[in-house]
Amino acid sequence: MLDRLDLTQAMEREAYDKQLKTLQAEIHELAFQVYVQKRPVVIVYEGMDASGKGGTIKRLTERIDPRGYVVWPIAAPSGEEKERHYLYRFWRRLPEQGQIAIFDRSWYGRVLVERLEGFCTEADWRRAYSEINQFERQLTESGTIVFKFWMHISKQEQLRRFKERTRTHYKTWKITDEDWRNRGKWEDYIIAAEEMLLKTSTPDAPWTLVEANDKYFARIKSLRTVAEKLRRALK
Repeated sequence: MLDRLDLTQAMEREAYDKQLKTLQAEIHELAFQVYVQKRPVVIVYEGMDASGKGGTIKRLTERIDPRGYVVWPIAAPSGEEKERHYLYRFWRRLPEQGQIAIFDRSWYGRVLVERLEGFCTEADWRRAYSEINQFERQLTESGTIVFKFWMHISKQEQLRRFKERTRTHYKTWKITDEDWRNRGKWEDYIIAAEEMLLKTSTPDAPWTLVEANDKYFARIKSLRTVAEKLRRALK
């Protein structure tokens, strides 16, 4: 599945700047309608390390009233979160009516990192597919608009970005020993990601696969998807 994506798709800076400005203006207006019509919105970003999740979220939110959204960067569970069901910490972060919640990584960690690092049993992560589908169905049936993006880059492009982060002083905080270690499990992560995509893409909460080797192309595809679906979903 993922190996069939055309990662050569790219966009020139001039075209990117023009489309970005237009899409951000439209999303600004649509976010206001989210508030007026009291529709909760959940936007999930998943993908390999350095696939551009944070940069895309930044461009998505730049023109939205900051009172209307929250970004949740998701790391490993801590404290009481470890003692509860893995979805507990996400239920607590769901948006109220008329608000947008953006997740930089999400409950899908259960079938990705937790699966591969042995943080849960095989029975746990296999059961999680149906649990997640039920969770998202509860959201959509209650009126929540759900987006799920998989930002996909090649292994070679990830290496290039890792090296760039290492060389650039204001980007070094983005790269960790764990990131380098995870590259050794690239093929395992791809297998887990493809199984996740196949088992959790539903009509009301489908995955959007984003060819993300070119950051300009990826950002525009993501923002355009958000704008188009909000336009259809809002009255």
